[in-house]
Amino acid sequence: MGFFDDVAARIEQVDSVVCVGLDADMDRIPEHLLEKDLPRWAFNRRIIDATHGHAAAYKPNAAFYEDADGWRSLRETIAYAHGKGVPVLLDAKRADIGNTTRKYSQLLDEADAITVNPYMGRDSIQPFLAREDKGVFVLCRTSNPGSADLQSLTLETGEPLYERVAALCDLWNEHGNVGLVVGATGPEELESLREQVPDLPFLVPGIGAQGGDAEAAVEFGLADGVGLVNSSRGIIFAGEGRGEQFHKAAGQAAKKLKNRLNQYR
Repeated sequence: MGFFDDVAARIEQVDSVVCVGLDADMDRIPEHLLEKDLPRWAFNRRIIDATHGHAAAYKPNAAFYEDADGWRSLRETIAYAHGKGVPVLLDAKRADIGNTTRKYSQLLDEADAITVNPYMGRDSIQPFLAREDKGVFVLCRTSNPGSADLQSLTLETGEPLYERVAALCDLWNEHGNVGLVVGATGPEELESLREQVPDLPFLVPGIGAQGGDAEAAVEFGLADGVGLVNSSRGIIFAGEGRGEQFHKAAGQAAKKLKNRLNQYR
């Protein structure tokens, strides 16, 4: 069983394609949790308790955990999510050369999937691709405003760079473990990429705070019913300012997004 098999089973189990982003920002964690030994872990545990019935996957962003206590919190978070039967995708956007990228790929000893950056070419992500049981989501057409600076550049062949990335990923998908990151803020690109690579599952960010197109995310993000639509801040900070009851709002936000997306499945 590979990552996308596990995701497919999870989607069927909870009737949801929602991926909950666990961006445990210390500046936004409720004050009563800051006195805990590991505030980010305490925050994530409550979020997972409130949302796991609606989550096809969790996606912690490595940027919020890159210190000693952060890595401890991340390991606890991953183990707890696994205990709830939920796959974990680490949003790390890693890639490098030689022994450096081989070390980066060891992050997959902890998580079930990872995001990678293809800018340095296949050899920079090969150690990730070689992990047949793990998912590898390659940045393709992202949801940030500056994505067009490079991703939309037209190559000599007449295609934009992001389409070349998609075509290469289709070739690199030898083990059936490759997906693309395609933002919901560009529905036209979502549609064109789905036509180009019909078999690659997408991770679609940008639905929550960035206001992406939910219908397009579902219609074009799924391949044979498998794909993930991510919301981070829109779920985990839905209860900001509500003190010890913050997690209840997160659960409600996750359920609301699940129902919204299921209209289009």
